[in-house]
Amino acid sequence: MLKGKGAQSNPANPFFKNSMSIEHLEGIDEFTHEEKPGVEVFEETTKNVISRNNSQDIWFEYSINPYQGCEHGCVYCYARNSHTYWGFSAGLDFESKIVVKKDVARQFERKISKSDWKVQPIMLSGNTDCYQPLERKYKLTRSLLEVALKYQHPIAIITKNSLILRDIDLLQELAKNSLVSVCLSITAMDEKLRSLLEPRTASYRRRLNTIEELSKNGIPVMVMNAPIIPGLNDHEMPLVIKSTAEAGARDIGYNVVRLNGQIGQLFEEWVRKAFPDRADKVLSQVKRVHGGHLNDSRWKMRLTGEGEFSTMIRELFLVTKKRYYDNRKMPPLNLNAFRRGGHYQLF
Repeated sequence: MLKGKGAQSNPANPFFKNSMSIEHLEGIDEFTHEEKPGVEVFEETTKNVISRNNSQDIWFEYSINPYQGCEHGCVYCYARNSHTYWGFSAGLDFESKIVVKKDVARQFERKISKSDWKVQPIMLSGNTDCYQPLERKYKLTRSLLEVALKYQHPIAIITKNSLILRDIDLLQELAKNSLVSVCLSITAMDEKLRSLLEPRTASYRRRLNTIEELSKNGIPVMVMNAPIIPGLNDHEMPLVIKSTAEAGARDIGYNVVRLNGQIGQLFEEWVRKAFPDRADKVLSQVKRVHGGHLNDSRWKMRLTGEGEFSTMIRELFLVTKKRYYDNRKMPPLNLNAFRRGGHYQLF
């Protein structure tokens, strides 16, 4: 396997007529730059940084993604397919060729300053992680939080990186007026599995510590136990629920893995290298919860699955959640504190 990488290859971009590939890896002793790439950064100026979605599966309508592509390298990531729109591959390119939207905060401020903007929660991430490693250098997410604080605009964040603790000062100020909620994604508790499945993410222990720190500082945190991959991490669901509740999370959800587009090809290649002894079992069980297919595009059904195995996962989740999370819930975000003029509105 390629150390520190989720994807093991670069599948052809479906929008290109021609592509290059190596058909017989066993005959090659050294990997080229394209097969084991370092991180390349592409700085872009975007016209509209706020994306609108029409998905029936998620609660938020608007999101901002300061980065396109993600160094975390999670092999199952549904956002990989979006990288092909930028002329890259959904495979290794996704985790090594990163687009940085350097003016994202200025564009965000311009958008919400307009007289026709109707305040509503905006999700930071939603496609790729806003606290991926490049955020240490570019601080784009921090700049977005500064704008949100200036205008008292509600923000939701989803991440799997403990770097979020760097911005705890801004998050505390937003939380004082119920203007922020944080969701930590935790897949399992097995570090060996994490290092293969999500090679450049924060460890599970650090994520639990992040929940503890945020909670102690009055910042509401929930958890997504996702994705559940039958045959790999489904048995760890009770431990994830128990551990995150003890860390102070206020709510928890889950979804099952959905290998849409080229992700199915990438995941199968990965699982056959990472777990050759049980690859067939894992692939078979993933298909069992999606009507015999790795991919499932049906609204609602695609994130929960169907059939006996899916029902077992759901019941295990509900029973364990009731035991450890009973009567807990996330507070609603405040939509009434918004100042269209920013700080100047105070005068």
